[in-house]
Amino acid sequence: MANGQWYPPEWPDRIRALAAGTLTPVPPKRAATVMLLKDTGTGPVVHMLRRRASMAFAGGAYAYPGGGVDPRDDDHQVRWAGPTRAWWADRLGVDETTAQAIVCAAVRETYEEAGVLLAGETPDSVVGDTTGAGWEADRAALVARELSFADFLDRRGLVLRSDLLGAWTRWITPEFEARRYDTWFFVAALPAGQRTRNASTEADRTVWIAPGEAAAGYDKGELLMMPPTIATLRQLTAYETAAQALAAAPARDLTPVLATARLVDGEIVLSWPGHDEFTKHIPNAPTGGASA
Repeated sequence: MANGQWYPPEWPDRIRALAAGTLTPVPPKRAATVMLLKDTGTGPVVHMLRRRASMAFAGGAYAYPGGGVDPRDDDHQVRWAGPTRAWWADRLGVDETTAQAIVCAAVRETYEEAGVLLAGETPDSVVGDTTGAGWEADRAALVARELSFADFLDRRGLVLRSDLLGAWTRWITPEFEARRYDTWFFVAALPAGQRTRNASTEADRTVWIAPGEAAAGYDKGELLMMPPTIATLRQLTAYETAAQALAAAPARDLTPVLATARLVDGEIVLSWPGHDEFTKHIPNAPTGGASA
């Protein structure tokens, strides 16, 4: 394969069905993912996990911690610090309830999948080591949805630090995919005193890797990634520190990126607006390959 671009083998058939009017797109679910950065002497590295090969969606692909919104993130008033819900609603282009849910998902999923918690006892503090047995029990309860994020924060006397997040980009899964997500990507710096661990049941490996190194691995076909992942990695290579990336976030365009597909003489042309490198030409007879 020329690079590590991943796409599902069933896409060609689904794209043709959508064009023929026999496939009805499913509504995308709201989701959030976090590019967690830490500084080294030679520039920042980002925390990535490799999805288990057995996963139905993007098995074997490298990604960031993230996942879907818990409906309770809408319903419960979460202890909050940093920019207001109204500010986040304006930034994310949604209403205040949805903004809270998306930011909560970003913070909660980072804790669930990487063991890193962007919260503190006061609006200007962050918790330290979160690896003890009590923390792990709470994390497991969050994963199992036995505990809401609001209740978790309340019980521990913590406030969510929304100021530690920077909204970076937004991608929506194409209409021809069976599992669709409307995903907001955030950047954050690893808090002092905390460390990541592979806490996700969906991942078989985690790494701290320089964005440029990860992008090179993708280009060589050694690291499998979905378009949003490699696109954001390339964007991160411009920054020398985590703080620089966070400072750049407020000016980032959050117009959603949504892949489109068209049929040209029987051939499928798959494209992502603004990201020409991902354009794919799929012959009339599907090859069945999961990457190209």
